[in-house]
Amino acid sequence: MTATEPMNHSATSPPSFLRTWLIWTAATLVFPLAGLAGTAVAGRVDNALSALTGGAIVGLIIGIAQAALSRRRLDPRRWIPATTIGMSLGLLVGAATVDYRTSITDLMLMGAITGLLLGVAQTAALPHRTRSRWIWAAAMPVVWALGWAATTLIGVDVGAQFTVVGLSGALTVCALSGLLLHDLLPYRPAAGPRPAGTPVGVTA
Repeated sequence: MTATEPMNHSATSPPSFLRTWLIWTAATLVFPLAGLAGTAVAGRVDNALSALTGGAIVGLIIGIAQAALSRRRLDPRRWIPATTIGMSLGLLVGAATVDYRTSITDLMLMGAITGLLLGVAQTAALPHRTRSRWIWAAAMPVVWALGWAATTLIGVDVGAQFTVVGLSGALTVCALSGLLLHDLLPYRPAAGPRPAGTPVGVTA
């Protein structure tokens, strides 16, 4: 007969999905700061240079925040440059494609193109253990299109040609990408040492 040790679930169980997801979604608060920084340096997104420069600044700040809030699932040495480059090129191509217009249809298309290039760059930066990594690249166009739709529908003055989605759009992007990241790259806490004196089992 084997008797196993009693388990203290509150002490040994991994953090809940909800906690990990909420920590990632907290990056929502960084998006407005990134947008302000991008606009301060590059101005309105109404030409190629402003889109490229503003996108790079926004991507850098968002990449830093996401890497920091990923609970060590993402390598900042790969994720931050990938997000910076992807966002910069994505905004450049996306904004030019819609000729810098800001209707909801134009912004959703711009968001989809931005998300496509950003998603491809970030997919290359995902850890090797990520399962079905291509799903990330396929989902980002939809996620960012929905982010711009949320920003527009809530009444933000998108005619100001911002570098990134507003707070409602940021919440949409972070919430959806957090769900996806958990599915593709679940959080696994580092295994700690077994408490001293805890029996593994008693055999008889």
